[in-house]
Amino acid sequence: MDSQAVRPPLTAIEARVDVSASLPLSMGQIGDDIDRLFDALLSAPPDSRARLYEAMRHAAIGGGKRLRPLLVVAACGLFNVDRDRALRVGLAVECIHVYSLIHDDLPCMDDDDLRRGKPTVHRAFDEATAILAGDSLHALAFEVLADGATHEDPSVRAELIAELARAAGPSGMAGGQMMDLMAEEATLDIASITRLQQLKTGALIGFCLEAAAIMGRIPADGRTRLRGFARDLGLAFQIADDLLDAEGEEAKTGKRVGKDGVRGKETFVSLVGPDRARQQADLLAMQAVEHLQHFGPEADLLRAIARFAAERDH
Repeated sequence: MDSQAVRPPLTAIEARVDVSASLPLSMGQIGDDIDRLFDALLSAPPDSRARLYEAMRHAAIGGGKRLRPLLVVAACGLFNVDRDRALRVGLAVECIHVYSLIHDDLPCMDDDDLRRGKPTVHRAFDEATAILAGDSLHALAFEVLADGATHEDPSVRAELIAELARAAGPSGMAGGQMMDLMAEEATLDIASITRLQQLKTGALIGFCLEAAAIMGRIPADGRTRLRGFARDLGLAFQIADDLLDAEGEEAKTGKRVGKDGVRGKETFVSLVGPDRARQQADLLAMQAVEHLQHFGPEADLLRAIARFAAERDH
């Protein structure tokens, strides 16, 4: 990657990419692929576990942007990784993401009733089943990565497992969620909120890019640009999420909005206002694109994702 000739920085027009043409098709295909894989893996057995499987299917199949699996597949495309293998890694990430949503929605956490346009798992079933469904999806992620179908090299599979565990645990998503819970009792500044979101949202997005490099056997010192892309993308995505909570419509987002304001929680939007927050998201998306300047058309999907992250309305 580093041996390629350096291309001049992209102009603003070049960086924007025609999202309307390329991204919806790719998102639709990834959504279908991930649903197909979940459908095959979550076939309910003819015994008393059936309710658990039904709850997992309720949470995992249908709805959602599938941004994380799309990131994995798009980044794997930079290194000519087999798409079916990339999809398996994307499925593992989505398992972790869906498990986190199930648990975040519980009464002891955010106490939400709506997710992806349908009742949350604890509302559609019950709290105990929701907890078990989240636990089971968490376990399934590592089962998928450990399978030889994901990669023939056990050292590659081991690195994927270690990185996903790190991104999902106290050094990543779970740690960020703990910081988010504590934030309701504290006054945070921009630096604190940025750190919180780098863990809560950014760590799993970072894994998506890191996983592609692992699958492509890119050495650690060759992953700097991908890590920079993931860092800026993750923050742009979270700022857009804060804007949607402040200004979005429940019919479009598929979840309850206005939660942060009701709880008096500090966010990017509450600290700098919606206009500056939107400008910052746009800037971060542009910076993310600049990290890909050494790549050619094979990175166009990642460029489109960066723009979507900042501009989305759902």
